Amino acid sequence: MKFLLFFLLFFQVVSAKYLDNHSCKECHEKIYEEFESSVHAKSFFTDELHRQIANKSNKNKYDCAQCHMPMADNLKDIISGKAKVDKANKTHTDAVSCYFCHTIAYVKKAHRFNINTKARQADNYKPTLYGRLSNPEDSDKHSSIKNPIYGKMACLGCHSHKLNENNVTIFKAMDKSQDSLECIKCHMPEVEGGVEKLDKKARGHHASHKFLGIRDKDFRKKGVDIDISFKDKELLVKLTNKMAHPLIIQPARAKYLELKVKRGAKVIWSNYKKSPKEDTKGYFAYFFKKDGKKIILPSSATSSRANNIGTKEVKVLKYSIDKLKKGDLVELNFWVRLAKEDCTKEVDLKDKSFLEPMLIKSISKKVD
Repeated sequence: MKFLLFFLLFFQVVSAKYLDNHSCKECHEKIYEEFESSVHAKSFFTDELHRQIANKSNKNKYDCAQCHMPMADNLKDIISGKAKVDKANKTHTDAVSCYFCHTIAYVKKAHRFNINTKARQADNYKPTLYGRLSNPEDSDKHSSIKNPIYGKMACLGCHSHKLNENNVTIFKAMDKSQDSLECIKCHMPEVEGGVEKLDKKARGHHASHKFLGIRDKDFRKKGVDIDISFKDKELLVKLTNKMAHPLIIQPARAKYLELKVKRGAKVIWSNYKKSPKEDTKGYFAYFFKKDGKKIILPSSATSSRANNIGTKEVKVLKYSIDKLKKGDLVELNFWVRLAKEDCTKEVDLKDKSFLEPMLIKSISKKVD
């Protein structure tokens, strides 16, 4: 009996290919903590907005799994609808897992969305993980190899573009000419601490695995420069997109301007009264239609448009106002919502933080 138990345990160890997220913590404690705070760690089960939109888009299959549940051990069946997601399955709950990102062998560029090609791992041997480090560390859990695609293509698998079945763009962050280094430079900056807890090779720093994004208040200030000027009866707002991707890339989000002109304590002009959508120039979002009729969820859209600012683009918005007087104050707030107003018509979010506007940048200017 003892021999049988030993045999079964040994078989499980030598046959195991998947290293779950928590198993990385033993050696990469700081990186693990960073990852756990990131959006990459949010799964179908823990990201309410994504889950509700995915379920509303298609109740019979989870075709978002290609990027949101990429390590699923039955990925094809989940995408096709032959299998359901399972909260007891680590390959389902680990979201965009450490193991997934570090075992991408190649990214195949395709029309509707790119395809991540996983490295084949030999049976009964510890897996090989890829990255950007020269002379990387091995461990008793895995071997390590530097792979040049991690400075070129690794991010393109999920963060490039996606078209629905009607060839309508519902997500676009990168052009064909771009590479992963542009993503890494901003979203994975170098921070103190070695890649391993013991820092055996005294590297002293590593690429942050927080995957900084719009949820970080300091990070979101960096993407756009804003300037205000006045000309006769015009208020000019100059927006400079400093990012390596368009201002809006996710279909659920909206970024918008809130403008007010104050004369003393009184607001004498504003760019909208009730909803920021009233200002069609300063409301940046995707808009979808199906056979000519407006829809919210993009999965079945037959056409789309976006009010956007392209990569490194400068856009000047002109507003007609009454002539300003000396002492008038112009106040500008630039906001983002993870779930734009229209989303609330389709999904009932219990987590209201998705609906709360988050400040990107605030400036003001007084008329001399």
